[in-house]
Amino acid sequence: MESILFARGRWKPLSNSSLREKNIVFIGFMGAGKTTIGKLVAKKLYRDFIDIDEEIEKEYNMPIPKIFAEIGEKAFREKEKELIQNLCHYKLKIIWVGGGAFLQEEIRKLCLDSSIVFYLDITWDAWKSRLSSIIDSRPVLQGKSIEEIEELFYKRKEIYTNNYHSMIEISNQSMDELAESIVKTIKLSWELHETK
Repeated sequence: MESILFARGRWKPLSNSSLREKNIVFIGFMGAGKTTIGKLVAKKLYRDFIDIDEEIEKEYNMPIPKIFAEIGEKAFREKEKELIQNLCHYKLKIIWVGGGAFLQEEIRKLCLDSSIVFYLDITWDAWKSRLSSIIDSRPVLQGKSIEEIEELFYKRKEIYTNNYHSMIEISNQSMDELAESIVKTIKLSWELHETK
């Protein structure tokens, strides 16, 4: 049985018989608003919100930049993968997946097979205006020129745009309006699925 998730003219088929129970995973470039929107959607759908980075910080009892500096990115990515793999076996969760996690093919496949993946798309110009407020907390941006950051942005964007079920464009709407749009999309999909 196939269900379709709609979002501003962009949709992709999603196969599953228990769509209502699926986790919802948010992907997109760092600073696109995944945490804020994810928390709002979780509240509106009465679900738990899980921020993978926060879970890793709790486990190591240190912030992400310190984890990168002291333990290394490789160990961080392994822990990230382990957490996502475990969470995808649960139901009814809203999961924030870090910007770099979705670059791993194994994680992409797992999320796409087990969850509803929402891609939060943002333009380079819109994202660049947020850079000063996020750069200090993003280890992968440290020491990079604006040209190198732009290259990273488009490299990741290419992966995101080919691996999602529904896409929401981050525009001039408020975070609450975007979250409400996502909730309506999800509920519409549930209704369409149940009428088949």
